[in-house]
Amino acid sequence: MQLALPRQRSLDLSRPLVMGILNVTPDSFSDGGRYNRYDAALRQAEQMLADGAAILDIGGESTRPGAADVSAQDELERVVPVIEAIRQRFDSVISIDTSKAVVMSAAVQAGADIINDVRALLEPGALEAAVAARAPVCLMHMQGAPRSMQQAPQYQDVVAEVKQFLLERAQTCQQAGVLKQNIILDPGFGFGKSLTHNYVLLQQLQQFADSGYPVLAGMSRKSMLGQLLAIPVNERLAASVACATIAALKGARIIRVHDVKETVQAVRVVTAMQYGA
Repeated sequence: MQLALPRQRSLDLSRPLVMGILNVTPDSFSDGGRYNRYDAALRQAEQMLADGAAILDIGGESTRPGAADVSAQDELERVVPVIEAIRQRFDSVISIDTSKAVVMSAAVQAGADIINDVRALLEPGALEAAVAARAPVCLMHMQGAPRSMQQAPQYQDVVAEVKQFLLERAQTCQQAGVLKQNIILDPGFGFGKSLTHNYVLLQQLQQFADSGYPVLAGMSRKSMLGQLLAIPVNERLAASVACATIAALKGARIIRVHDVKETVQAVRVVTAMQYGA
């Protein structure tokens, strides 16, 4: 299972990899404001790579529940200099976490390798930008919009409905010109899902992995942990690593996290068990 990256590179997804989250925003739910300065972002990128991250996911707009919209210009000013600097300094795979076509195009031109879109390329021009960039895309499911997505989400069958949406979006992307091997699916933990919905999706994550597309799982520090355990964001490390371990066991190929070092260790244990040390 190989992703065909821009600039004649590739990424092997035959075994699970860890994606480190680098939010260059002032208001992300977990680390808002910690890395929105250029020098702090580069230090964090270097640390995550040293800790074993295979991918760095750069985001310039918070998508936490209730998050305010960010203009394209503000988002560009946040992410492009950081992507350029990381590309110049480190041999890393870089993902751009955005839904805006103009940001996708600029980010790939600056050095990003993967487009990670919580809105599954549904925004105006996004699909066309992704096709033109010839970059792998991660399609995430979200019911509603960030401002309102956690206001009583409803499903008849959350696994079937999320899977159907993602497979339909994947088919649309292929018809538009995205290579099938370059499509990643993300069920969108915490994005328009109740506590029960999230854990049903985790229990059934293998269904997504069996779809023929690589799966990204992102549960790091999310409210599905805080609600279950009644703990604040800064005390969710053990629970986040537990979710990452379960996701890897159930076939996820990319685990998106804040705490890279601990998650890499857990994933290596899973990999040793599955494939031999």
